[in-house]
Amino acid sequence: MSTSTIVLIVVVAVAAILLIAGLAWLARSKRNQHRHVEADKIRDAAKEETLHVRQQEALADETAAKARAAQAEADVKAAQASGLQQQAAAHRNEASTSRDELNEQWDRANQLDPASQPPETPKSADHTEPQHD
Repeated sequence: MSTSTIVLIVVVAVAAILLIAGLAWLARSKRNQHRHVEADKIRDAAKEETLHVRQQEALADETAAKARAAQAEADVKAAQASGLQQQAAAHRNEASTSRDELNEQWDRANQLDPASQPPETPKSADHTEPQHD
């Protein structure tokens, strides 16, 4: 083998190595570029989803605030209902006492003059609860 053949083989080998290295670098560069583009797409989708999630969070916060307001209103209504029930009990007690006193008056009047007792003397209360429809 002559020197020129050896030099030619070495040059061809170095050129092949450089060509392979260049192709590898080019392939890695394309792969990195593809990953960069894909990552940008994912980031854009995440930005859009972030807006959607923020809207959902705002809706959840608003709904929770409405629930707290409704609960506070319900608590006020429950307190009012309890107060009204106490008032109703007090009125019923007063009415019962008044009915007892009225019956005693009828009894005294009938004892004083049983002969002139009216035909329909209300001796007891029609103590039926009012019906709510």
